[in-house]
Parts: sequence; structure tokens; C-alpha cells
Amino acid sequence: MKFLFDACVSRGVSRELQSKGHDTIWAGDWPENPGDDEILERAHREGRILVTLDKDFGELAIATVDLTRGLFGLLIFRRGSKQKPAYE
Repeated sequence: MKFLFDACVSRGVSRELQSKGHDTIWAGDWPENPGDDEILERAHREGRILVTLDKDFGELAIATVDLTRGLFGLLIFRRGSKQKPAYE
């Protein structure tokens, strides 16, 4: 699977999935923060699941991304959530 992790998500999560063979990008590795719009557009353009802690992405995805162009995934986790996603 292909993931794009927002910079607010721990780099370790990206590395863990990468070690299991997934194609991951962590926005914290970029030279500068391009902003939510560009992060969302890149995830959609590259067919990546966007993983973030920023709840604003949900509204932004509905308002700005043309979902008719293909599938798009967005995972938003609450800070402090004890529930962990199953990655495999």
C-alpha cells in the first residue's frame, strides 16, 4: 500500500510500515511544509492513503478533491487515542 504521513504523525509509524514493504512518504522529510492543500493533493495524485492527526483534512478533502478521479483514502487519528490501527 502507498501512504503519505502528515508531519504531525510520528516518523516511526512511517518507518515501521516501510519496513513491512509499504511505500511510505513522511511529510516531515520535506524541506518545508507545503500546507494542507498540497499534502492532500499529492496524496490523491499519487494514490496514497493520507494519515494525519489533523481533523481539518476531512473537511478539506470533501471541499477540494475531485473524488471522481479515483479512490482516495484518509485516516485521521485523535491525539491520545489508545486504539491502534492494524497495518497488515
